[in-house]
Amino acid sequence: MADNAEHKPEETHEVTDATINNEASKKKETKQEEELSEEDQKLKDDLELLVQRLKEDDSNLFLPSLNQLKEFIKNSTSSMTAVPKPLKFLRTSYPDLCAVYDKWTDKEMRSSLADVLSVLAMTYSDNGEYDSLRFRLLSDSSHIESWGHEYVRHLALEIGEVFNIKAETEDMEGSATYELDNASAEKSPSTPQNATSVHLKFECTKDELLNLALDIVPYFLKHNGEEDAVDLLSEIESIEKLPQFIDENTYQRVCQYMVTCVPLLPPPEDIHFLKTAFAIYLSESELTEALSLAIRLGDDELIRSVFDATSDPVLHKQLAYILSSQKIAFEYEGMQDIIGNTKLSEHFLYLAKELNLTVPKVPEDIYKSHLDNSKSVFSSAGLDSAQQNLASSFVNGFLNLGYCNDKVIVDNDSWVYKTKDDGMTSAVASIGSIFQWNLDGLQQLDKYLYVEENEIKAGALLGIGISACGVHDSEVEPALLLLQEYVTNGNSKISSAAILGLGIAFAGSKNEEVLGLLLPIAADTTTSIETATMACLALAHIFVGTCNGDVTTAIVDNFLERSDIELKTEWVRFLALSLGLLYLGQGEQVDDVLETITAIEEHPMTAAIEVLVISCAYTGTGDVLLIQDLLHRLTPKATKKGEEDEEEENEEGLTNSISDFLGEKVSEEKEEGELSNQESEDEMEVDAGDHEDQKNTEVKPTDTEEKSEASESKATDEKKEDDKDKEKKDTDATDGEEEKDAGMIDELSYAVLGIALVTLGEDIGKEMSLRHFGHLMHYGNEHIRRMVPLAMGLVSVSDPQMKVFDTLTRFSHDPDLDVSMNSIFAMGLCGAGTNNARLAQLLRQLASYYSREQDALFITRLAQGLLHLGKGTMTLDVFNDAHVLNKVTLASLLTILVGLVSPNFMLKHHQLFYMLNSGVRPKFILTLNEEGEPIKVNVRVGQAVETVGQAGKPKTITGWITQSTPVLLNHGERAELENDEYISLAKNIEGVVILKKNPDYHEEE
Repeated sequence: MADNAEHKPEETHEVTDATINNEASKKKETKQEEELSEEDQKLKDDLELLVQRLKEDDSNLFLPSLNQLKEFIKNSTSSMTAVPKPLKFLRTSYPDLCAVYDKWTDKEMRSSLADVLSVLAMTYSDNGEYDSLRFRLLSDSSHIESWGHEYVRHLALEIGEVFNIKAETEDMEGSATYELDNASAEKSPSTPQNATSVHLKFECTKDELLNLALDIVPYFLKHNGEEDAVDLLSEIESIEKLPQFIDENTYQRVCQYMVTCVPLLPPPEDIHFLKTAFAIYLSESELTEALSLAIRLGDDELIRSVFDATSDPVLHKQLAYILSSQKIAFEYEGMQDIIGNTKLSEHFLYLAKELNLTVPKVPEDIYKSHLDNSKSVFSSAGLDSAQQNLASSFVNGFLNLGYCNDKVIVDNDSWVYKTKDDGMTSAVASIGSIFQWNLDGLQQLDKYLYVEENEIKAGALLGIGISACGVHDSEVEPALLLLQEYVTNGNSKISSAAILGLGIAFAGSKNEEVLGLLLPIAADTTTSIETATMACLALAHIFVGTCNGDVTTAIVDNFLERSDIELKTEWVRFLALSLGLLYLGQGEQVDDVLETITAIEEHPMTAAIEVLVISCAYTGTGDVLLIQDLLHRLTPKATKKGEEDEEEENEEGLTNSISDFLGEKVSEEKEEGELSNQESEDEMEVDAGDHEDQKNTEVKPTDTEEKSEASESKATDEKKEDDKDKEKKDTDATDGEEEKDAGMIDELSYAVLGIALVTLGEDIGKEMSLRHFGHLMHYGNEHIRRMVPLAMGLVSVSDPQMKVFDTLTRFSHDPDLDVSMNSIFAMGLCGAGTNNARLAQLLRQLASYYSREQDALFITRLAQGLLHLGKGTMTLDVFNDAHVLNKVTLASLLTILVGLVSPNFMLKHHQLFYMLNSGVRPKFILTLNEEGEPIKVNVRVGQAVETVGQAGKPKTITGWITQSTPVLLNHGERAELENDEYISLAKNIEGVVILKKNPDYHEEE
């Protein structure tokens, strides 16, 4: 007994931990029962009496008892802030009622009881039982809404889960690994709970689930649950059934939610959502919203159906203006002048006049060299005069873009001769930039076609293309008539300039005449690689995002039939880009081309082309799996056998999570440093490697006196030797890379750019990508680091965020000059057309800092020109307020960024920078009356606010300022009319907007 007594406390202690919760809950329940109010006790007794009656054999009492039970439950579930008392009291009786249901044979009575059990199961059944749904399907009652909102939501949740279980089960039927899949499904966190490991206790078909869901959807829509309705139909893959339930009160909130969901959906669900929203907008006569979705879908038939949905010629004009701003090639009778942008220059010059911007500026107005105390910009070591004048030509062309007058080049023939060689080409082409969208520029450039210098002729041809950029007359195409005869010119400079001019002038136009002219040149593998690539690039811009088969074939033939020497040149990058641009935003349609590319054996560019083409095809989708794959490509490969296991772990972690990649990356770098100093030195940056070499060399002498005496002379000698070795090493490395690793380098570069492309247009993805770029900058090799600033510039184009350009400013002082130059250019992209004062100051400081470095100073000048693009009236933003991707603008940006994989190549072929002109558009709001004449109205301009899912009619802008049109609209801003005097024909107030007088408007006294 004594022994037992000694051990008893220990046993009690062990049991207490296991049973404490049960005892506490029993005490609590007992206490609650004791504390029940008189009213609650009466309710509890009444409910227990009703259940008892149902359990008895007197069938005459069944129906009254059931009806009374329903009344109790319905009265309590109409407003549900906590578990209703009837449900709480009936919870213990649920098994008994289920037994009663099994015992009964009367069909009508069973149906009525199933109705009650379905509601009770909401608080009783365990996860995976789905009794609410089971009994709902067994009941014939159609009055689901009478049980309250919470019950309907619970039912919708179970419908979605059961549908997924059935879908997965059907997919796995007939598989030889069925049992194995079941076992893995239990462990996989991504599989819906009990999806394949639990057999449903009841049989139901997908049609039954669909019919029940279609009964629930109208209830959601009626009770401000539009999001729930969309989510339910999305879960059961029947979103196309939604339009039949939509009316004028619900369509706006439903469509707004659906369009916002699109970036978060996998294909093809995203397309289904867009098409469903399009159908709803079209049925509700919201034609401008429908047109925006039709453009996003890239379907000409849908665009035509929008135009055919109305016979109002004024509304047709508004739709045509929306198409013109996106440079969409579309033919509709009577609207070609507007779609062809023939009035764009007229509207822009009206804006310039209203904003008092007609006085031309000179480059010095933005250089502000007088503020530089050191005067280092004018030192003899800075830009030579020819290159300085060339930089001024670019800056002047960007600064006065579209204004049709300037003080530097037009009417000053001698200016062109102040530049040298190819510089003259770009100097003359800048005249086209000044006259952009205005065919008067053709007369200004015509005289340069009759000079002897081929460089000046080439500049005139390029300028003709720039001035006619995006402007298409339905009867005659003057740019085509002037340029076509020079396309086959024997001089490669002239023919390349004419081809490039056609690419700029007809970007996005899908012009068949230009296709017939350039396709033979693009497909001819006997011509020079430069000319053929220019033809492919021009055609890719003209047919951007169209998957044109003829152009695709021509590009692939160049890859297959060109010699190895030709395929090692820098021009091959633009061939790969051309293929990507043809499939820009086309998603799965790129699969056939990828199969063809991967079939090319032992081609050094195969992987690089694949990365670039996939990135272009899935632009703006926010595809997380694709981003993980791109990050995986950027991880360093194992260099020792001992590292293989670690590398496999890294790869596995990367596939599972982007954040894992970052952690593994840090640990991998550390372990590599411990394993082999020599190998880590080879993979480090150039300056770090030099530093280590010096340190290792200095440690060798054993005699400290000898070391101290010889240190100065030795350091000097080492510095000279290091400089020589560095130059030799760089030269050898460059040669080796061109021969062996060009494809791998391009693959890394395109992968960085691809991350930016995929995350475009999805705010959370953009934020995450900026963080990843920071990590890549720290841990990536030199080729990755060169592209990171450009990728940051692409996701922030014309959107000068302080955190982005401050980071780029740090990168602009990088020891690797290529990284610095790309960072400076990215700063120009971030501030393109914004006149951002902080950025302007930083760029002026960089101009002073790099005053002795010609190439870096030239890029700095270009960035300054971009910052003040059109004196702050232009933008390179790839999305408008309706969130429609402008493929022409993105194509123009990508051309420059791919070229800057090797900045020295772009500086040598600087005329390629004019590809940006095809993507430039004014960021104005211009209001017209029904006759097409400009009118002044007051609009509120403020920061756009996301209102999806918010109750009522919340304000869509915040911090607004009231201004009179025409006004400028920066990135992230939205506008709305101040009052109801006019009715806007466009849902989004941006670009050219046509207003109608409101007949019901009464001016307030």
